[in-house]
Amino acid sequence: MKSIKKFLAENDKLVHSTMQKITSHVQRRKGEWVFNTVLIEGQEVPFKYKRQKTYKSLQGAHVDMIYYPETETIAGMDFEFMKVVKINIS
Repeated sequence: MKSIKKFLAENDKLVHSTMQKITSHVQRRKGEWVFNTVLIEGQEVPFKYKRQKTYKSLQGAHVDMIYYPETETIAGMDFEFMKVVKINIS
């Protein structure tokens, strides 16, 4: 995989955060994918990503993440969330 600095330099919307504490982690299976939503301490916006397999709960863990802001429309209302590109336990 590319170095983080090079990856971030090529994509100006990406944000790299380190040592973020997860306060909530929910996993939902939909077809072949497991959709994950995490809440970060001090943040009001959810962080979302998907995996092909269920993963251990990250609640209470400190993680490093690369993400970018996204918006989804539900019932005619726009909701902001962060689309996680990469997440690792710190």
